[in-house]
Amino acid sequence: MSGTSEGTGPAGVAVPGSTRPPVTERHDVGRSVAELRDYRAAFSAAHLAMAVVDHEGVVVTANEAFATLLGTEPVALLDQHAADLVDLASDGRTWHAYREVLRGRRSRFRCTRRLKHPDGRTLWAEVTVAPVPDSRNVMLSIADISDRRELHARLRHLQMHDPVTRLPNRTLFFERLSAALESSAYDHGSTGRIGLCYLDLDGFKAVNDTLGHRVGDRLLAAVATRLTECADSDGHTRSGGHLVARLGGDEFAILVEDSTGTEQLADLARSVLAALQQPFDLAGQRLSVSASIGVVERAVAGTSATGLMQAADTTLYWAKADGKARWTLFDPERNAHRMTRQALSSTLRPAVDRGEFALEYQPLVGMADGVTRGVEALVRWNHPQFGTLAPNRFIAIAEEDGSIVQLGRWVLRTACRQARQWQKDHPDAPPLFVSVNVAVRQVWDSDLVADVAGILAETGLAPRLLQLELTESAVMGSAGRPLQALQELSDMGVRIAIDDFGTGYSNLAYLSRLPVSVLKLDGSFVRGFQDEAHPNPADETIVQAMVELAHRLGLTVTAECVETAGQASRLRRIGCDTGQGWLYSRAVAPERIAELIVRPSAVSSIAGRA
Repeated sequence: MSGTSEGTGPAGVAVPGSTRPPVTERHDVGRSVAELRDYRAAFSAAHLAMAVVDHEGVVVTANEAFATLLGTEPVALLDQHAADLVDLASDGRTWHAYREVLRGRRSRFRCTRRLKHPDGRTLWAEVTVAPVPDSRNVMLSIADISDRRELHARLRHLQMHDPVTRLPNRTLFFERLSAALESSAYDHGSTGRIGLCYLDLDGFKAVNDTLGHRVGDRLLAAVATRLTECADSDGHTRSGGHLVARLGGDEFAILVEDSTGTEQLADLARSVLAALQQPFDLAGQRLSVSASIGVVERAVAGTSATGLMQAADTTLYWAKADGKARWTLFDPERNAHRMTRQALSSTLRPAVDRGEFALEYQPLVGMADGVTRGVEALVRWNHPQFGTLAPNRFIAIAEEDGSIVQLGRWVLRTACRQARQWQKDHPDAPPLFVSVNVAVRQVWDSDLVADVAGILAETGLAPRLLQLELTESAVMGSAGRPLQALQELSDMGVRIAIDDFGTGYSNLAYLSRLPVSVLKLDGSFVRGFQDEAHPNPADETIVQAMVELAHRLGLTVTAECVETAGQASRLRRIGCDTGQGWLYSRAVAPERIAELIVRPSAVSSIAGRA
């Protein structure tokens, strides 16, 4: 139809010429008003505390829950600063984040605050601040998380405490220790020192094994009570009482923050030992226990948690090694020796392959004519860190870890090769025999007979020119494999010598059944001859008896540590066959021994230049 105006189509869609809004627009406006009314109702009735805050941080409106949380009415919160109501300005970081959300530079912010409830109780609140869409305002909401915090605290307590003794466990102990070291370093009011008693019970395993773990747990709990009493009676520091913790098993620790010195820690350790030595009555079981305690006290500066615990663990080991049922104070010098020993132990095996060892030789001189008969090979370790080390610094370590087998084989081969080289260089001179020390572990852990036979064949040295020295304790009472090895070596033509003879408790009659050729008198007997003006007749009588016994058994006698002409004269008169010591020469390099081969009685000149 022409000339008609535009109206609304059947679907309510605007048609050209219509002056009324579409039906859908009227519906949208109505729905928006209804939704807004619903939102306001939900906001007011919500259990979650909420408030709308403008861009300046002032409360525009707040719901009933928010007002109830703060103990007031919603209208009373209008125009107040939200930061003051929920303590958002108490620290710089929180205040800055909150202001960033107000300014539209941050989309959301959340923090935890401790608030005071109107009824007097304290509650933990999680505060969330987020922008309101299409507005310059922000929504601030508060959720009461006190129950969650309490549950978390309970779980943390269970996680940080030992269930048997109820003491702090290892995790909490190290947390407290680290915090103590950090805070003391910056707190000028502290003593700047820290102490630790680290202990474990002596023989606790036997309690578990014989009486059962239930009794063992009761004992641990009773020990924890006594340790706590000792710590409490020792006094309190600015940070509270000493921390008593169970680190695991039967290990406990008492941490002393702001310690006043070693005497305080020593007094505490003494009181702990005294307390634990009192009998325990455990459900009809009466038990007595003791403890070993490692005590460390030092300045906080330069101390780490790891370093402190290592020192405490080392000191506890010393207390046990020294006899248990005692406390031991950390000794830096003793620890340095231990560290050096550990460093030597870890580098000893590869040192042989790196060629860090060398041999020096000390002459064995005939007492009657002063002529050099042989030499003793003495090993030296040219350590890259500790310099030249004598055998007493590393032989015991090598025997403990088994590297003595590898080192001993190297010494034997090197000494035999050198003795054969001297023989080749001076074919017209009487050959020198070489004496090599052998550890008993070389007999047990390797085929010593095969090693000696192979090295003699390899170097071409005659068996009669090799002497093997074993200590008295290693030889006496030998049976089975060691005795068989000594017999086979003797049958081969190798001489066997007993070193440091007279220091043990050997049965002298047993000598007749051993394939021994030489006795080397321990230097302690020779040193008894030093006072030439007032000689001790007993010393001379003992030495003379041993020499006569050896000669009757067909053995020769070598006196060690001969340092003066007077000693040499008396030993010669008694009947000693050979002597060894600084009177003749110290241990020297192989080329110096070559002079003795050319001039066998030139030991005195070598001694003067050694």
